[in-house]
Amino acid sequence: VDHVNNLGWTALLEAIILGNGGAQHQQIVALLLKAGANPTLADREGITPLRHARSHGYREIEEMLVAAGGSRAQPCRGR
Repeated sequence: VDHVNNLGWTALLEAIILGNGGAQHQQIVALLLKAGANPTLADREGITPLRHARSHGYREIEEMLVAAGGSRAQPCRGR
C-alpha cells in the first residue's frame, strides 16, 4: 500500500494531492489508512500527507491523518 510511483507519491499522497477533500476522497483516505498506509511518508520534496492536506484545507483528512499517527509538528522541507 506504500508503493512509491515515479512522481514520488504513495497512494495516500495521490489521494490527497489529486483529490478534492470531499466525502469520496475522505473514504479513500480512510480505506488506505485502514489498509496500513503510512501517514508520515513524505513526497520527494519532504512534504508529508498531513502537510498536503493542511495546505489544501482538507480538515477532515487532516484529522484522519493525525488519528493514524501523523504529527502536526512534523518538519517539512520546501513549503
